[in-house]
Amino acid sequence: MSELIVPRRFCGPPDSGNGGWTAGALAGMDDADSPADRCDSWPAIEVSLRRPPPLDTPLPLTAADGTTTASIDGAPVATAHRVERELAEVEPVAPELAAAAESSYPGLRFHPFPTCFACGTAREPGDGLRIFPGRVDGGPHGERVAATWTPHPSLHEDWHTYADELARASLASTWAALDCIGGWAGDLTERLMVLGRMTARVDDLPVIGEPHVVVGEGRGQDGRKTFTAATLYDSDGRVVATAEHTWIAVDPELFGGQTPA
Repeated sequence: MSELIVPRRFCGPPDSGNGGWTAGALAGMDDADSPADRCDSWPAIEVSLRRPPPLDTPLPLTAADGTTTASIDGAPVATAHRVERELAEVEPVAPELAAAAESSYPGLRFHPFPTCFACGTAREPGDGLRIFPGRVDGGPHGERVAATWTPHPSLHEDWHTYADELARASLASTWAALDCIGGWAGDLTERLMVLGRMTARVDDLPVIGEPHVVVGEGRGQDGRKTFTAATLYDSDGRVVATAEHTWIAVDPELFGGQTPA
């Protein structure tokens, strides 16, 4: 098989990959479960992050028993495999409500990883995703947060074979859009965490330049683990992709992050 490389642009903590981008990139290399044209819908694929994904480093891929593994020096960094279960989607939020919620994004006051590709406040428009979720209400499972997101042209990958002429964001960027919002739904300011596992189903890749809404929801805790979910909706309110996450509480300084003053 080939290898996975996480470019520095797609960092989460300063010196390791954004968990969602890394997971999505690995999911896209899972040949057994990816659509032939790399553009159709993806089934639910579960990715477990075994250690912080290094940046700008070739990670050789191997496949065995239905699992694709990215490794460094023989040690697993991440594994991906298909799962046969339904993912519980997060209920939608109106675009106007999601946009209004962004002003209450906790990361505007304190952010443990301000250069994060998905939710970092120190990233410029067009460089990072700048998804800034704020609280909207309590859903059936827990607190909900929401934000708007319009995929930037820099996220387009032209190796996809599309059924129409609409440019779409990459699979890895789609997973990244579903990533950090889960952490903020789990109250990232009070419980500093990194992504440990993410399972995502992609019904379609998001269209470049089209406004979307992403909604996250907290779904409980167990020791150091926090469970969350997120769903991405297009401008017509259709589900584009949905995910469930397991987060692990950590000392952010071990990942080059910041702690509250």
